[in-house]
Amino acid sequence: MAELIDIQTPDGTAEAYLAQPEGESKGGVLFFMDAIGLRPRIGEMADRIASWGYTVVAPNVFYREGTMDELMPKGDLRIPEERQKFFETSGVMQAMQNLTPERAAVDTEAYVATLEKYVGDAKLGATGYCMGARLSIRAGGQFPGKIVAVGGFHGGNLVTDDPDSPHTKVNGQVEYVFGHADNDGSMTPENAAALDAALEAAGAKYQSAIYPDAPHGYSMSDTSMWHEPSAERHFDELKALFARTLG
Repeated sequence: MAELIDIQTPDGTAEAYLAQPEGESKGGVLFFMDAIGLRPRIGEMADRIASWGYTVVAPNVFYREGTMDELMPKGDLRIPEERQKFFETSGVMQAMQNLTPERAAVDTEAYVATLEKYVGDAKLGATGYCMGARLSIRAGGQFPGKIVAVGGFHGGNLVTDDPDSPHTKVNGQVEYVFGHADNDGSMTPENAAALDAALEAAGAKYQSAIYPDAPHGYSMSDTSMWHEPSAERHFDELKALFARTLG
């Protein structure tokens, strides 16, 4: 079962789930949560990845805004109205804006250093969900050659007009797997094609697909966006990615 640890960053303390495999670890995985936050569902997903043989660290990337308990949704997000209420009243939209690429880079240094305490010089991977997919891509760009695998699932705004857009950070030293949500205004088919073009230009090995009938947030069983076929497909593709790259 994933346990909570504290990660010290230059800006404070970030709680994180730590999930470890039985036996020797084959590598480390940095898990970037979705916008709803660090909660039991993230711990469940980290445990599942750990069962494949990897050490997983999943930090509360919104630690500047509050602790895990302070930011935890109070309603049942499996009810569509409660999920909508959360996004309208929790302040999460501002929290995402506050987590600038510059702040994220500082944090990722601390997250990677923590993961390395457990796995030494073993290869690292990263996976991210919703806004976490942006952080996962940026982590791969920040640590090319160290982070060798990146997954991004139901990611939003991976391609923007900003010169610092996440898709500009892909590189040929990382293998990528993306599972985009169907009918997702934050990641359109045109955006997905632009991401693919960036991956091609970088010479990266990658796999990219738009999952049919998959809403944004399809991997999160504690919300109304849960779509089990897509969630299971994502786990299968992520497991295969890590098997190819981390061992």
